[in-house]
Amino acid sequence: MATKHEQILQYIDDLPVGEKISVRQIAKAMNVSEGTAYRAIKEAENKGFVSTIERVGTIRIERKKKENIEKLTFAEVVNIVDGQVLGGRTGLHKTLSKFVIGAMKLEAMMRYTEAGNLLIVGNRTQAHELALKAGAAVLITGGFDAEDQIKKLADKLELPVISTSYDTFTVATMINRAIYDQLIKKEIILVEDILTPLSETFFLKTSDKVSKWHELNQQTTHSRYPVVDHNMKVQGIVTSKDILGQDMDTTIDKIMTKNPMTVSGKTSVASTAHMMVWEGIEVLPVVDDSNRLEGLISRQDVLKALQMNQRQPQVGETIDDIVTNQMELMSGRPKGEEVYSCEVSPQMTNHLGTISYGVFTTIVSDAANRILRSYKKGDLVVENMTIYFLKPVQMESTLEIYPKVLEVGRKFGKVDVEVFNEGILVGKAMMMCQLLDRT
Repeated sequence: MATKHEQILQYIDDLPVGEKISVRQIAKAMNVSEGTAYRAIKEAENKGFVSTIERVGTIRIERKKKENIEKLTFAEVVNIVDGQVLGGRTGLHKTLSKFVIGAMKLEAMMRYTEAGNLLIVGNRTQAHELALKAGAAVLITGGFDAEDQIKKLADKLELPVISTSYDTFTVATMINRAIYDQLIKKEIILVEDILTPLSETFFLKTSDKVSKWHELNQQTTHSRYPVVDHNMKVQGIVTSKDILGQDMDTTIDKIMTKNPMTVSGKTSVASTAHMMVWEGIEVLPVVDDSNRLEGLISRQDVLKALQMNQRQPQVGETIDDIVTNQMELMSGRPKGEEVYSCEVSPQMTNHLGTISYGVFTTIVSDAANRILRSYKKGDLVVENMTIYFLKPVQMESTLEIYPKVLEVGRKFGKVDVEVFNEGILVGKAMMMCQLLDRT
């Protein structure tokens, strides 16, 4: 049976898109305390089907699919630009397909404005009216208000009219940045994207007997299964080692490993890979916020996903991408003695204008990654890193990076990295890495 918290979440999810929600209303409808209602609304916001907007309140919005994550809702735009909603509140849940900057003549502006757009413009009443009639929302810059007839039209057409104190250029930059950040998020593979769902997951209950494990083992050839109680909450995990020599009538809860490591669907695959390598785990149960089983993820699933992601074209660019794209292999060096060069661009510096600690960490870890890959085909996870020497490096300096493999085994690698600027040693680091076989 679903808990009260889950029932509230389901109630919110079933509300029509665009409906306004309040803590008091949910508490009354579900007969719970306002504290319980507040926690459920916050979780609904985290799950992406509710949005809270200053001076407007909380509204039920459309749950966005991952492939459309780069599309923003008008509710999100309000929060991005610190805006005030002047009209059309019931349309805040809608997503915008593109935005148009109204820095042109009216006729030209309307040629570019269509349904689903957001027109960013100053206090030009006629432009506001024509945009709304074309099916577009309006964002008024410079802190201007809208005419009463525009607000009424916005309410009637359910298209938001938003006012912000920022200028047009700043607003366009802020929205662009938000879309760009979401593109980067889109590239990050989460456990929920690759897990084996509950409908295809084999599991045992605490009350099951060892004989049941043998039945499942013959049916599936798997040797590891999560163990759940009558509420589907994960209580343990059982493997062939636990079963060895046990009587067929022994219950699973007597021999299982209790309190196993689990992950949520929102955990990144990269983080999960690190956890599995670090702990030597082959299979992890995937659970929801109440520790109920949602599926399974295996080490093989994780490795396949990481390899697939490396082959995908990148859309968003993180600071790590900027750093690693600057690194070039210097020619004329024998295998195992690679030297890389990297120019320190302004984005790589701190407030003092010298190379930032985080960028230096990225440079040495990428150099170690590259040289270890020339020894072994596969992925690696940094286990620990010690930076034991670092001098200030000015922007626009060209660094020479000398990674040296000290030791490499079947499952680990040890690398020393020295960094020079104009022949002077400016940094040294030592790294230990776990190597992941692709088999």
